[in-house]
Amino acid sequence: MAKRRKAKQRDARHPRLWGRHAVEAALANPARRFRKIWATHEALAELDMPEGLPVEIAGVQDLARHIPHDAPHQGIVAEVEPLEDIAIEDLLDGAADGRPLVVLDQVTDPHNAGAIMRSAVAFDALGIVTQDRHAPPESGALAKAASGALEILPWCRVVNLSRALDQMADAGFWRIGLAGETDMTIGEALGPAKVALVLGAEGEGLRPNVAQHCDALARLPMSDRMESLNVSNAAAIALYAAREGNGS
Repeated sequence: MAKRRKAKQRDARHPRLWGRHAVEAALANPARRFRKIWATHEALAELDMPEGLPVEIAGVQDLARHIPHDAPHQGIVAEVEPLEDIAIEDLLDGAADGRPLVVLDQVTDPHNAGAIMRSAVAFDALGIVTQDRHAPPESGALAKAASGALEILPWCRVVNLSRALDQMADAGFWRIGLAGETDMTIGEALGPAKVALVLGAEGEGLRPNVAQHCDALARLPMSDRMESLNVSNAAAIALYAAREGNGS
């Protein structure tokens, strides 16, 4: 078992999660450590809270002071410890069942990253790999967009994405980079059972060095009336194609 690297602090403070779904998912995750919970009486009455958690009763206006402006807290906010990082070796060790892997190249928007996590869980992906830098940290916005997926999807952060792609190849993954300028479609690019889907940032797309570490570059078969899709939508379609291509 590869040694796990403890998550470093990626924000000026500990992540704060808000909203019932995000907090409930965190409460159900045995690996999640809570520092403090602020909640209304009404929100607490609807949650099954473990004993021993530091909880402070707060009004709606008090809760709003703990999170970004207009964040939909639904009466509860939780300050947590970041989850521990997963080593790439540990993630790849569980790749025997042919589930797809999602790789994000400098996708920095937390709403996009969270939505991709949600799709990854929906289509039973093995996990998600991002850079340690140029990727969103754990946050309330990411957790809200992930709709619980942050707590259950293995998330591996790596220093060098190209090196990680080499490790995926060594583990038997067929690496498909999504790129709109190529002729090959995602269906044509699918080959071996184990697939790593590599997606770049909106606008810029995959960096050249990352694209060079893919086995194939493929596009989604789209109407020419629309130039591109949001990266989270593209990820969902690619994950569906990978699942169907694998006969799942």
